[in-house]
Amino acid sequence: MFELFVAGGFIMYPLLICSLLVWFVTFEKMWFLHQLNKELVILFDKGQHLLSEKKIHEAKGLSYSVHPLIGVPYLTLFEGETLDKDQWNSRMGRRLVDTRQGLKKSIWIIGTVGASAPFIGLFGTVVGIIKSFQSIATSGKSGFAVVAGGLSEALVATAAGIVVAVMAVVLFNYFQNRLSNVNTDIKNRMQDLMDLL
Repeated sequence: MFELFVAGGFIMYPLLICSLLVWFVTFEKMWFLHQLNKELVILFDKGQHLLSEKKIHEAKGLSYSVHPLIGVPYLTLFEGETLDKDQWNSRMGRRLVDTRQGLKKSIWIIGTVGASAPFIGLFGTVVGIIKSFQSIATSGKSGFAVVAGGLSEALVATAAGIVVAVMAVVLFNYFQNRLSNVNTDIKNRMQDLMDLL
């Protein structure tokens, strides 16, 4: 029963699903970061303009037109009127930590695929080798022709697992670096606006 379940490269389906998950998260995160960056630039430019003209109420209203990951820290800027400086800095720090955590949302999927894909490929390798030995046992003969099918399946599974893992690890590292830069940019822009207040 197990042999039928795995026959025909069935082990490739989990690797295909892992690959699709990685690309889905990648495209979703790229689009999200593109939109967030546009909103951040608009928020900063308009906010800076309104604050320089002392239009505090209009400046506060900008927070509702952007994503909460930047809108909430931006709105926290205006709480300085009711808090002392240490409380204000502490609250802003917490909001920026929330932003950092929100930016990392769903990146764990890429990291998990990068860590697990080689093991899925290795499982396919083990199954292919078992299949080769079963071919020898059932035919009573040895030789390359008898084990070729199982070995080729094993090598394809290994190669596919490595390809998916390398792709996922590269994308995971790219997003870690990109998200760190985005978070620093948000923090710096918020501090610039805080100076205006």
